[in-house]
Amino acid sequence: MRSSFLVWENLFMPWPGSATLLAPLAPWFDQVRRDMPWRARDLDAPHPDPYAVLVSELMLQQTQVATVIPYFHRWMTRFPTIETLAAASQDDIHKLWEGLGYYRRARYLQAAAQAIHRQGWPTDLKGFLELPGLGAYTAASVASIAFLLPEPALDGNAFRVLARILGIEQDPKKEARRLQIWVQEALRVHGPSRLTQALMELGALICGPAPKCLECPLAGACEAHQQNATDRIPMRVLKPKPVNFPIWLVALQAKGYWLVRPPSHTGLLAGLWSWPSIAQETPADMAADNVWPFGLLQWRAWSGWTQVYTHRRELVLPVALEMESTFPSSRWQWVEEKGLAALPMGKRDQRLRELLRTEPSMDNEAPPMARLLEQLRLNC
Repeated sequence: MRSSFLVWENLFMPWPGSATLLAPLAPWFDQVRRDMPWRARDLDAPHPDPYAVLVSELMLQQTQVATVIPYFHRWMTRFPTIETLAAASQDDIHKLWEGLGYYRRARYLQAAAQAIHRQGWPTDLKGFLELPGLGAYTAASVASIAFLLPEPALDGNAFRVLARILGIEQDPKKEARRLQIWVQEALRVHGPSRLTQALMELGALICGPAPKCLECPLAGACEAHQQNATDRIPMRVLKPKPVNFPIWLVALQAKGYWLVRPPSHTGLLAGLWSWPSIAQETPADMAADNVWPFGLLQWRAWSGWTQVYTHRRELVLPVALEMESTFPSSRWQWVEEKGLAALPMGKRDQRLRELLRTEPSMDNEAPPMARLLEQLRLNC
């Protein structure tokens, strides 16, 4: 009974005040803060360009800072204001986002820009949450960093930091609302922009999965550090492993034209052109591989790679086929070679487009030509 009471008591014990506990973060951040192109110098005033904060926060979703910085520079050069982005074409924004992944972010960013262009910037968290593509974390980040609203932005890094500091042994996301209320006091006292970015910096540089406790400004007050429990706090939540899905990715050429699929309006890759892809599992009664398809002039193949998505891993085997002539298709489009480079494509399809300019891997086995072409005929 006593152990059960202790568990119950610990669940509802008040945490120390956040303004006091997190106080060392502010001077620490002022000393170690990284120079990022979207960061304002004066963190005690509203950001001089809140649009830059919005762009950076959408780009930083599930993407590392080092990857984002060159994209941010190119984006701000091409679309320097809310107005220029709001008026841009879908092809332009997808082309500029090409290679950054999670392309819905680009569409959400433009939709948010269009909403702001029509209505002006929101003045509270509710208004930010109503912008397209801004979830709880991104809305709070923009509100606190750009407009100094005391709205806690809690992502995976912040949850890990707070779980260790407060000794939260269960999944800290289950305490999200309580943690938001707790952090608000510190934001008001030490500044929303400064403390929000300090928590981000601490989680990214110091309090990672393998924490550098000797460099942490909060180590003296950190429950997990004091208990030597940083390896088990926060608890690890196991994610299902992505399913392997082997495919052929096919670049089909005929008389200076390439066969590609036009962008769809919905889905993860909406707005992007793509190559035909064919699952390697084909029916047993498909034409035999030794039957050379009529009209095939030559083929090229390259070493494959693994393309990782949230719920599956594509084992990609790239191949280019040159045919004698084009054929009509209701779902696909023949594009002139000179226009191929301008098409916005996802990382996977962009990689094959780049391979077309290189020598094939001659040690590759011949792909199953009859199966590939028969599947193309059925799918295109």
